[in-house]
Amino acid sequence: MPDASQALVRSELLWLAGMATLLALALQVWRPALRSGLRASWVLLLLTVLLQSVAVTAAAFNAPLAAELLRNASTLLTVWAVIQIATLALFRWMLPGLGLQVPRIAHDLSMMGLSLGWLLLWLRLLGVDASQLFATSAVLTAVLAFAMQDTLGNIMGGVMLQLDHSLRVGEWVYLDELSGRVVDVRWRYTEILTRNRETVVVPNSWLMKNRFRVLRRTAEAPLVWRRWVYFNVDSHAAPSQVLQTLENAVVDAGLQRVATQPPPNAVLLDMSPGFGRYGLRYWLTDPQFDDPSDSAVRIHALAALAREGIRLGMPLEERLMMNEDDNWRSAGERRENAKRLAAIRSVALFASLSEAEHAMLASHLVHAPFAAGGTITRQGAVAHWLYLIVRGEAEVVIDGPQGRTVVAELRDGNFFGEMGLLTGAPRSATVIARTDVECYRLDKEGFAEVLNARPDLAQEVAQVLAQRKAATDARLEQSAASNGQTRPADLLQRMRAFFALKG
Repeated sequence: MPDASQALVRSELLWLAGMATLLALALQVWRPALRSGLRASWVLLLLTVLLQSVAVTAAAFNAPLAAELLRNASTLLTVWAVIQIATLALFRWMLPGLGLQVPRIAHDLSMMGLSLGWLLLWLRLLGVDASQLFATSAVLTAVLAFAMQDTLGNIMGGVMLQLDHSLRVGEWVYLDELSGRVVDVRWRYTEILTRNRETVVVPNSWLMKNRFRVLRRTAEAPLVWRRWVYFNVDSHAAPSQVLQTLENAVVDAGLQRVATQPPPNAVLLDMSPGFGRYGLRYWLTDPQFDDPSDSAVRIHALAALAREGIRLGMPLEERLMMNEDDNWRSAGERRENAKRLAAIRSVALFASLSEAEHAMLASHLVHAPFAAGGTITRQGAVAHWLYLIVRGEAEVVIDGPQGRTVVAELRDGNFFGEMGLLTGAPRSATVIARTDVECYRLDKEGFAEVLNARPDLAQEVAQVLAQRKAATDARLEQSAASNGQTRPADLLQRMRAFFALKG
């Protein structure tokens, strides 16, 4: 190295190494997560000290050439360590502190570029013309470039992915059968973390050559992802009823991570012998929970179809293979009738009815299951039927000025909705399934058949209904849902008007 350049470099080398050491110590204390990234820098600084010590020893033993070589190597390593520490502090400490999340590849490429620039400058200070060195080794350069074409392709791929924002850290991506969240974009590869907590390394050059899907949040709208779940429904079911039932199942369920806007949408995709294929589309807010959310949507949709008496379909040839004799069917019908009669007999409202009238009501019961979390009936809705809980738990809530209040709990053998069945009054509360609930539903037409056969029954039922409503009003007093005392005569008049009975 020429004397002038040598003096200039060595005069600055000591304080430069000292500042780099202080900065590295600061990073060690204030950013413990960066300690692993500082290991190489500490090694370089220690080598610098070691080379300087050996150089002093060589000079003392009258070996000036060896001492000079050692000092030049120490200079190279010192500045290299400074570059590593400075870029680490800038990209992993200062910029994140300002709220700027810079990809890891920017750090890697900056350090590589500065290191290469310093190497060329160091050679220049030693009096070596780097351009002549490269010109005389053109064949070697071509061989190295050919051998490193994959590496160079990965580097350029990583740079382009960041420049055109094709891929960003934190986004959810799909590559063929692989899906996961982008953890980091390095100079050679992109790191993806899957749901199974597996870290998958994808070369950047592959990403540049192939198609992949990205779930991205935009400035205009939050991140939502449309999902599909499919159902094969009996071809005898009315398509409009099936579509409405599927859509309402998602809306009423209020599932976590399922967006209310855009609303769910059901479509009839195809018709086959024995069934129609329906698709239910909903919007998911967190891609990580796609399978659990699909499962929850299916559970609520299947329960809603069962409540409406809509059967799932199957290929016609599979139906023809079923062999049900008369005895088997009769036994099943007897079991179902006994279950319905037991449900009717458990209702105090129908205690005065005869066995024949119990059987008449039981024949009108409709099986109505609900999945846990589903809304069985909603406050203010007009529905002319009564629910009998066979198995499960539900809670009765009131939406008032102070918010939502739980006013009652329902279990096996309880019933509700009698005011809607007998008077046509809107629902005074919302009932939500706490667990999976199996219900029977009795509609207006079924009870009207009994009343038309025995009109005087209305007065007896009105008496029981008035007592039950008085107890209900007492529970609802704190939520301001009570409308005052209700007399049996008032209920009897409303029942006669609702069922068009002659007074």
